Formats: sequence, C-alpha cells, structure tokens
Amino acid sequence: MRYTGPKVRLSRRAGVPLTRKAVRYFEARPYPPGEHGRKTNRRNVGDYGIRLLEKQKLRWYYDVSEKQLRRYWDLALRRPGRSGEELVVILESRLASLVLRSGLAPSIYAARQYINHGHITVDGRKVDIPSYLVKPGQVIGVRPRSRTMHPFVAASEGVYADDRIPPYLSVDHKELRFTLVSQPVREQIAVPVDEQLVVEHYSR
Repeated sequence: MRYTGPKVRLSRRAGVPLTRKAVRYFEARPYPPGEHGRKTNRRNVGDYGIRLLEKQKLRWYYDVSEKQLRRYWDLALRRPGRSGEELVVILESRLASLVLRSGLAPSIYAARQYINHGHITVDGRKVDIPSYLVKPGQVIGVRPRSRTMHPFVAASEGVYADDRIPPYLSVDHKELRFTLVSQPVREQIAVPVDEQLVVEHYSR
C-alpha cells in the first residue's frame, strides 16, 4: 500500500529529505516525527531495522507500494547486472520518475498525478500509467491541450528543473518534452539509498 499522508513526515522517518520541499523542513526538524522524535536514537536500530529502513527509503523516494517494489526486485534478479543496481535502474526508468527528473513536475507525487490525469504522452500517445517503463529513444511530452495549465507553464520556464539534468535525458523545457537517450546507469542516478542494504533485506 502506498503512503498518502504528509510527505515531509516520511523524510523525517527516513532520516534524509526525500523531496525538494522537504529540505527546509528537514533542516529545521532533522529528528523522527512524533511525540518522542527528539529522544529517538537512530544509532540504536539493529541490523534488520537498518536494512528495512533503507528499503522503505527506496519505496518512499519513488512512491511505489511494497507489492510493486517486490515485483521490480524479482525483475532485477532476472537481469544480468548486479541486482541492487538493476533495481534502482528499473525504478528510475519508470515514467513518473523520468517526468520528475526532466523538470516537468515539482515532485514524484505531482508527476504521478499528471500521468494519472492523462496530461503526459509517450511517442505522441497518451499514457496514464505512472509505472510504465520507458525505453531509450522514446519521447515524452505534455499533451497540447494541457500546456496552458499553470504547472506546465511553470515547467516550460524551468521552474522545477534541477541545476543539472541527468545525462540520460535530453530535455526541451520550452517545448515541454524530453527524450530518454540511453538507459540510466547507477552512477548517474541521484538517489539517497544504499541499494546493497536493500539487497540484503530481500535476500535474508
């Protein structure tokens, strides 16, 4: 089941800011949420708890359910590379992830919403499945009739774009479209997770 509560709360539970918005809130309250958050010592968590938290961080960062993450893990196991790295690559190749990375959305949650509401196209066709796995060479854009909406006007001005666009994307903000030019590799993916701990969690 996906988490639908306050997003900043997740960052405080994870111990790292998971979204842009969470950064300033996390700096003000870098301890876990709840009445006893200030007294919680993250160092006292056992090995299982550490591995579990890392897996949860990966889930929260990409906004996927436990069932989805398990399915991606099974897919990663069938790939020839290192399972942990392949898992991150699969998650990064999701349509929602790439819409966020390209700067067309301010957060993974907004990216999911834009896709669910039919605002995003892949190779000119509407795709309303956030988990759609994009292949190199495919072009993602905003539907013509959606381009005058405020979030997309802001996106066209580069408001949501990071200072550095990932090298596996070619982005044209003014035209509200981007191309996945190559398969992402782990070294290019900025995700605050140690995937080896996730591997250990699922391999126990």
